[in-house]
Amino acid sequence: MKLSPNTAPVEPGDLLIRLHNQFGAAVDVTGRQHGQASRWDCHGCGEQSEFPLLDSLFMTRAKANKHAAACRAAYHRLG
Repeated sequence: MKLSPNTAPVEPGDLLIRLHNQFGAAVDVTGRQHGQASRWDCHGCGEQSEFPLLDSLFMTRAKANKHAAACRAAYHRLG
């Protein structure tokens, strides 16, 4: 697999988990390990957490994993 800014983006300072969707694009879970305020962002399709300030890491991880398992997007900027 060719690495691109979508499959191997720069890791944010608060990165907790990095998953990959079906096409190899990174799905990052960031935020706090305990309590609330964790979020996920897909570097393939651009979708992200709906309620980032309310979700715990447990909920965010489950939602990110579900998204990664279904997402087939691999956005590559042309030009």
